[in-house]
Parts: sequence; structure tokens; C-alpha cells
Amino acid sequence: MNAVRAGMGAVNDLILSRTGSDVELIPELANHLIDSGGKRLRPMLTLATAQAYGDESEARILLAASVEFMHTATLLHDDVVDESDLRRGKPAARLVWGNQASVLVGDFLLGQAFKMMVEAGSLDALGVLSDASAIIAEGEVMQLITAQNLATTEADYLKVIDAKTAALFAAAAEVGPILGNAGDEARAAMRDFGRSLGIAFQLVDDALDYSGSQAALGKNVGDDLREGKITLPVIVSYQRGSDEDRAFWTRCLAGRDVADSDLAHAIALLERHGAIAETMARARHYAEEAKASLAKAPDGAERDGLMEAVDFAVARAT
Repeated sequence: MNAVRAGMGAVNDLILSRTGSDVELIPELANHLIDSGGKRLRPMLTLATAQAYGDESEARILLAASVEFMHTATLLHDDVVDESDLRRGKPAARLVWGNQASVLVGDFLLGQAFKMMVEAGSLDALGVLSDASAIIAEGEVMQLITAQNLATTEADYLKVIDAKTAALFAAAAEVGPILGNAGDEARAAMRDFGRSLGIAFQLVDDALDYSGSQAALGKNVGDDLREGKITLPVIVSYQRGSDEDRAFWTRCLAGRDVADSDLAHAIALLERHGAIAETMARARHYAEEAKASLAKAPDGAERDGLMEAVDFAVARAT
């Protein structure tokens, strides 16, 4: 996104400076994840929406870095909860330094995020991002509740991803017009844009877990199966499947009994019942909703870049 290239340089510099600590383990562990090539999509949303509404202050840099720290902290915590082995193509921090260190460094990053929010000087932005932090935690707990539960409905699943993923996208986009003093209508439009983009992004991730590559995912293909996660591809396949198909999903997900050959069979079932195609169709629907909300933003390079970000989110699956 060329419109925010200069701003992202400043954000990256700030991220590196704010991971500094006299406790050597903190920058070592934090930078293991931060330097591993994340897309930085969420802070780009903050920079682009702020600039679209006329703000080029230091506050946008602080809030963009805050958003990335919130996201990074969530990844560190998630990998502990999910017992993940890979993150962004590298060994998960919990494997290198242990679960305790991963959780505590995640807490450090959250603390740094809130310090930067305060420094930005916008009580409204602080409110939006702190609300998002609580919602994300609720989403992670909801995901724990739905894990291994094949009675989970599509509505239940959407509540989970709305909270655990889309809430941060929505907040990252909404703080831009807050900084630009653009008013409630602009805030609502960018919040809706971010939410729709976040849902599309997670739908694509969930499709890629059964249809992508390790390189595309940055984690092992099939992790959702091994972790007992109930995602939309599984929900669709389970609903459309035979008793034998449902028994397979029940053994793997509810029973957490997954053999090496089960991933290939799971993928075959998903293909047979059109579950990946259905999930991608939903992702494209939310992508179009995101673009419709963007149509309300000021015309310019920033809006064009945000449109490209929507296309990128969906194109990862091609």
C-alpha cells in the first residue's frame, strides 16, 4: 500500500524501539515473532484511514503500532492455548522459550500498546481499542467453548470470528477517522469496513487450513483439525455429510483422535461437499461488503490502497 509506505516505516521503527527492555528475554522473544514477516495489515488500516480523513500526526503512528502490538500479543497467547508448533513459518515462541515466557511477553506487549494509546492523546481512540481488547479475549473464550462441539452453528462460528478477528480490524480502521475528527458517520463506515474485511480474512484463513500450503499459512496445514477447531468448512461438511462422514468428524474433532491419514480424508470430504467453495463464497460476500463501506470514504490513494487490501485478503486462497 504505497500511500502508507512512509508511515509504515515510522511504525516499524517505533515497534522495534518499544520492544526494548533491560530484561533480555523480552526483546529476544518479541522480535522472534515481530521480525518474522507478518503482513502488518492491521496497522496499515489505521494509517490509511487516518490519512484518508486528513490526519498525518504522530498519533496515527502510535495507534498503528499499538494495533500491531495487540495483534502480536494475541498470537503469542493463542499459540500457547492452541499448542501450536509453527507461527509465520518459524517455530512458535512457546517451543523456543516455553509457555510461561510467551504469555508474559504477550502481556508486556499489551502493556506497551496501551501506553502508546495514552500517548496518542485521544480518549475516543483509547476507548475503541480497549473495547476491542476485551472483545478479542471474549472471542478466544468463545472459541474454547465451541472447540470440539459439532453442534456449533454457523451463527455461533460467526460470533467467534467477529470477536476474535474482526474486532481488531474494525477498531484499527475506526481510529483513523477519529484522529481526523471526521464524525460518527465516517467512524461507522470505517468500523463496518474493518469488520467485514476481518471476517473475510478469517474465512479465507479457515479455508486455507484445509486447502492451502504451509508457506501460505505460516503454520501447519491441518492445525485446525488437530486442535479440534470447529470452523465453517467443517460445519458445512458436517451438515451435508452422511452418518459415516459425521462419525469421522466426531472422532477427529470431538474425540481429538486424529491419525496421520485423517487430514487427507478430511480434505476429500470438504471437497465432496463443496465446503471450501462455500467458505470462499462467504469470504467474497464479506469482501464486497467491505468495499461498499469503503465507497463512503474520501476518494484518493488511501481508499484505493484499502480496496487493494480487500482483494489481497481474498486472493491469498488462489
